[in-house]
Amino acid sequence: MSGHSKWATIKHKKGAADKARGKLFAKLIRQVEVAAREGGGDTDMNPTLRTMYQKARDASVPLDTIERAIKRGTGELEGVTYEQITYEGYAPNGVAVLIEVLTDNRNRTGGDVRSLLKKTGGSIAEPGAVAWQFERKGVVVIPGSVAEDDIMLAALDAGAEDIGDEGDTWRLTCAASDLPAVRSALEGADIPFDSADVTMVSSTTIPLETPEAAKAVLKVIDALEENDDVQDVYANFDIPDELLQSLEA
Repeated sequence: MSGHSKWATIKHKKGAADKARGKLFAKLIRQVEVAAREGGGDTDMNPTLRTMYQKARDASVPLDTIERAIKRGTGELEGVTYEQITYEGYAPNGVAVLIEVLTDNRNRTGGDVRSLLKKTGGSIAEPGAVAWQFERKGVVVIPGSVAEDDIMLAALDAGAEDIGDEGDTWRLTCAASDLPAVRSALEGADIPFDSADVTMVSSTTIPLETPEAAKAVLKVIDALEENDDVQDVYANFDIPDELLQSLEA
């Protein structure tokens, strides 16, 4: 999973995120709307909505746009009803892939996902085939310049479970439900962080040691993420830092 996270960071630095900002906004707004529909429009009473709200704000989605999405979710404004579906599959080299979608047409999206996997060298899997490898967690990425002891002192009582050294960053994990508290604790201690999100963390990783292997898997991930209905793609690959740097170049 660390390789996937690093690749996303590289794409952001290269400006790819800015080019896709309109697509990103649309996906975040859809997530806010679904969270409000399922748990109500009060962020204090709906932790999922609170997380999605903050995620949208972090991405600079305008406040009035977020508020309209909440109202569509609660029925105050007319909107489309989206269904949450998770597809499971494989990328080349046996890499497990989880694909989370929000769709108003199950048949269309299912066909699109299967087609994208097939065209890029992947394959669809039966339900449960790869999901057992993943657990939903809160993950905070913190600059490596921050002292590890300072991070744990600030976040431990708020629910932080583990911290991992990923070279130029720290990767702090917690229960998904504890993410808002951990985030608030870090902010209260003036500890900067690059991102704070609920994600799926894999219990195992598959190393991709060659440019050919890395490119083959990233081709699948990127193609899936381009689909408007796909909200998140999770995979259990790991790419060495030096190989990621060569791909970036």
